[in-house]
Order: sequence, then structure tokens, then C-alpha cells
Amino acid sequence: MTLTPTHQNAINPDKRPTVRNPLPQFPPGFLWGVSTSAHQIEGAATERDPSVWDAFTAEPGHIKDGSTADVACDHYHRYPEDVALLADLGVDAYRFSISWPRVNSPGGLDFYDRLVDALIAAGIRPVPTLFHWDLPLELEAASISGSAAGGGWLNRDTAERFAEYAGVVAARLGDRVKKWITLNEPAEHTLLGHALGAHAPGKQLLFDSLPVAHHQLLAHGLAVRSLRAAGVTDIGIANSHGPTWAASEQPEDVEAADFYDLLLNRLFADPLLLGHYPDGIGELMPGDVEADLKVIAEPIDWYGINYYQPTKVGAPQGAEIEFSGLTLPAELPFSVRELEGYPVTDFGWPVVPEALTELLVGFRERYGDRLPPVVITENGCSYEGIDDQERITFLDGHVRALHRALEQGVDVRGYFVWSLLDNFEWAEGYARRFGLVHVDYDTLKRTPKASYTWLRDALRARG
Repeated sequence: MTLTPTHQNAINPDKRPTVRNPLPQFPPGFLWGVSTSAHQIEGAATERDPSVWDAFTAEPGHIKDGSTADVACDHYHRYPEDVALLADLGVDAYRFSISWPRVNSPGGLDFYDRLVDALIAAGIRPVPTLFHWDLPLELEAASISGSAAGGGWLNRDTAERFAEYAGVVAARLGDRVKKWITLNEPAEHTLLGHALGAHAPGKQLLFDSLPVAHHQLLAHGLAVRSLRAAGVTDIGIANSHGPTWAASEQPEDVEAADFYDLLLNRLFADPLLLGHYPDGIGELMPGDVEADLKVIAEPIDWYGINYYQPTKVGAPQGAEIEFSGLTLPAELPFSVRELEGYPVTDFGWPVVPEALTELLVGFRERYGDRLPPVVITENGCSYEGIDDQERITFLDGHVRALHRALEQGVDVRGYFVWSLLDNFEWAEGYARRFGLVHVDYDTLKRTPKASYTWLRDALRARG
């Protein structure tokens, strides 16, 4: 595929980063990729049905810079250019998400047909995620099946609808797409979208949001069955995880950290991998939980982990806490503390590569032979600038940390960088840049950053 002049001239060839210290050798067949999501990059909002994020961003005050994703990176119209970037980068796979609202609109699946064909023609494996937070707005309506519980993920019917949608997409793309992801980060969608109200759909239910977690997990299990029925044989999920570090050895801090770890890690891994909720949680969930768990625990072929940072947690402090742009209520039974002594990204997140090794080794120890092969489905950082040396340092450190986990016996099969492009970063709007490729939001010009060239050189050095 021929690259455009924009791509060829973006970086002075004399100043291109080189792999001065080659990355460690990974096993044959290890999958290298990059990730994006539909709502964050596609744009073309008028060419699909509305989602909960369209409604959320339309309300003043929800997005910090007042922006919307109506255009975003305009990937919907510029995907050939982005596939050319992927081809030049030399990745094995591209993880993208499929917009459920777009599939619901006339001709919506045609776009993904074109994208999948373009990826395959470029020698890149398509890895679609079926849900990355952009629920069709119609499903958020409380009138679904006359439920008094509310709409969206508060309603069990949404899980059934998701399985139907998964079957429709697999029937269209399954002849070419072999690797699938059901859900992205149900923990964050529960916490940020339904417990704290910082993301769409903007609900502030605190612990009354637990049905959202259960129904997303149920949707995953039902979708696995639907995909299997369509002949799909390589299915995973993308859960977010990170180590939880107690603020001290005091019993109250250790207890608070254990509870936080349960909510953000075990609540979304135990049912999938062990077939049961952590103690005390199952009785808080709606419906016939025992029967649902048999669906939730449908065997998967691999387990995706999105890793960004560890979290330091202590006993509640009786006041609201500001953390990563969020306001955490005082009534929570824990408090998130600043993790000192580490460099931070432009988002203020601590950079701790060794915590990725800790996380993966801990997962292997906790779940044993119930843990399938692992793929890092997201790992990345927010930094400004095109000469983004900090991002190179971040990625280099995390790839090496991943290799140390592999050396310690964790079966890791792949690594996906978040993200290919700068994009609409949810409630932050366009204020955070996670991309290997810079996007000028006025002109939509793509400019590969130094980190893009570093990764390209590192992949070429594999031989």
C-alpha cells in the first residue's frame, strides 16, 4: 500500500529513532498490535444511530473542553489513510471496536466490511471489540420490556440484545475475522458511567450500579455462545486490571485496599475464570445468579488485560477526594491516595512498568490453570508533542516488564498499544493525547510521532 506524502515526510529521516537497545525476544507468533475504539475516532455521527455518549456530550459540563466526537479523527471516511499507517508501522494486528449504533443504522456494517477487507489486504489481522461503551441510545430508554429497573445495562434485556447483535456481526464478518473481543472494560463502564456519573450515561448510583456489572458479564457469556454458534473459535474479553497497593500495613488500610481490589479486579475476573463471585457479592446481584454464572463462565480462548497503573488505597478519610480527574465521594469505604516516587504522565498517572509484571504473575498465582493465555489488549500513556520521548520510555519499560512476566511462566500471547491515533478521550475531550500518531483536529492531518517510528523500528528489528 502506497503511503501518502503526509506519512513519508512527517519525520525527518535523519532524526528517526532507532532501536539502540533491542527489545527482548518474544516467542514466535507473539501478536503485536495497536488499539482504538469507534466512538473515539470514527466521527460520521450523522451516519449512524445515536449512542449514550451523544446524549451525554450534548449536556453542558460533561466534557471538560466542551467538545464532541461528531467528527473526532474522521476515521470513518479516512480509514484507508489509517490502514496505510498501520501497514507502515508493521503491526501484526489492529484492535478496533464496532459501533453498535452504526450497525443498527442502514448500511452500517458495510463500513466494517470495507475496513476488514482493507486490513487483510495490508496483511494485518482485524481484532474487533463488540462493545466499547457506546450503547445505542434507544436501549438506554427505561421502557425496555416494561422494566421498572431502568434501561441500558440496568436491564437484563440489554444482555440478550447484545448477544443478538454479536450474532449479526459475526454472520457478516466471521468468514474473515478470526479473533474477537466481546466487551471492553466493564469495570470502568460500571464505575465511571453508572456509579460516579463521570462518563455516559451519567448515572450516580454508587453501589446500586452492581446490576450493571452483572448484566455486562452476562452479556459477555451470551455473546460467547452467539459467536460460537456462528463458528467463531478465538474469543476473549478486554478487562482492565492493576495492582492495588495498601497505603500502609495498618489493618484499616489493608482492609480498604482489599475491598478496592475486589471491586476493580476480582469482581470482573472471578466470575469469568472461576465461575463464582467473590464472597458476599453474589447475593447483591439480580436474577438467578447461579444460573447466570454458568453463562458468564463460558470458556474463552484468551483473557485480555488493559493495564495502565497501580493504585494506592487506604481507609476512608471522611471527605471527597480528587483522583485522575474524578471526584470520589466521601461515603466510599476506601480512599485513593497519591502514589509518590514515580514519574507521571500528562494525565497525572504514575508510570510503574514493574507493576505490570506483578499484576500478571499475581493473576497466574490466583487463577492457576483456570487462567487462559493472556493478551495485553491496552497499554499506553498521555503525553503532548510529536517528539514524544517520554512515550518511548514508557512503552520500552512496559514491554520489558511484560517479557519478565513471560520469563516467570505467565503465558502471554500479545501486546496492543493504546492508541494508534490521538482521539476523543471521553470526558477529557481532546485534552489528552494517547496516540502514536498526532492528529490536528482542525485539519485532521496525521503526523507520526517519534514513538511511532520507535515502535516501527523495534518491530522491524524482530527479523
